[in-house]
Amino acid sequence: MSMPKIPLAQWIQTLVDWLSLHWAGFFKGVSNIISYVVDIFTYFFMLPHPFLFVIIIGILGYIANRWSLAIFSALGFLLIYNLGYWTETMNTLGLVITSALISILIGVPLGIMCGSSKLAAQIITPLLDFMQTMPAFVYLLPAVTFFSLGVVPGVVASVIFAIPPTIRLTHLGIRQVSEELVEAADAFGSTGGQKLFKVQLPLALPTIMAGINQTIMLSLSMVVIASMIGAQGIGAVVYRAVGQLKIGEGFEAGLAVVVLAIVLDRLSQSLFKGGRKQRA
Repeated sequence: MSMPKIPLAQWIQTLVDWLSLHWAGFFKGVSNIISYVVDIFTYFFMLPHPFLFVIIIGILGYIANRWSLAIFSALGFLLIYNLGYWTETMNTLGLVITSALISILIGVPLGIMCGSSKLAAQIITPLLDFMQTMPAFVYLLPAVTFFSLGVVPGVVASVIFAIPPTIRLTHLGIRQVSEELVEAADAFGSTGGQKLFKVQLPLALPTIMAGINQTIMLSLSMVVIASMIGAQGIGAVVYRAVGQLKIGEGFEAGLAVVVLAIVLDRLSQSLFKGGRKQRA
């Protein structure tokens, strides 16, 4: 006696076909917006001469973490320029910043919603578990179906993959705010908005920033996978080197990704620490 198979694949395919047919205009609009934002960031990063960009990133590193990060950032980006991967790295940087920005704009409000409503947390948390355990390659299928090939499905797949830490840690930060402080704000007649922006978010900011840092790193980790569906950047160089067994070229491109990852990680970590030192 055999158990009948649940036609899950058929149901999913039917849903995808229906969305592709009836929501084509929506997906086209989203694609145009994302493509425009990526182009703006890429143009902004490519606008200064590489040497000027190195000076700027060095200054940002000094402001964020004194000389150690400034020297590493400058030398790292000079190495990328010397190896000939400057354009690809700037394309990757535009993709990562766009993905992280979208993740933050969506994730922080959802995290606040989870922190303010147990019902919302009970609904969203299982979805986050699903998103974090599903293999990243699976996200490429609906992204390509709805947005074709190119940088846009790469951004969409990166957002889906990278958004859970921002939501989770924003939720955690809101939940960790002392109930006594919230009650004190209520006692002084604070509105919901005042309580959120003047009490809960400032106290939850270190935890939220940790989530944003993880989101940026996860967005960067998707660049190679996104290159499989046409996203340009340093990931495409790595993917091409793997396909052609060019070990040296793959190592060079991977080194560029490492430099970019370390600089983004240290800058995003120092973003809150610097502000906290100034307030102290």
